[in-house]
Amino acid sequence: MRSRYSAYVLGLADYLQRSWHSSTRPVDFGFDENAATRPHWLGLEIKRYRETGPDSAEVEFVARYRVGGGSAVRLHERSRFVREADHWFYLDGEHL
Repeated sequence: MRSRYSAYVLGLADYLQRSWHSSTRPVDFGFDENAATRPHWLGLEIKRYRETGPDSAEVEFVARYRVGGGSAVRLHERSRFVREADHWFYLDGEHL
């Protein structure tokens, strides 16, 4: 989870694609090139982590960001991850 947040902050679309499970990965994932509409990430707080199986887990987090001069926004999500060949992949998330 932390590595994916860092990838969002740094604009590493290739890493986000590689760490997204192939069954749910969007085909045309990318970043908005317009600096005025691109999020400026302010922080990440991991609320909970729980293993849901030998190769699966959930992470509940709050990430804060701001777009342009707007107010800060809270993204509160419970994300599901699966492990395959010793690598963790983002499967999907539920906004809370």
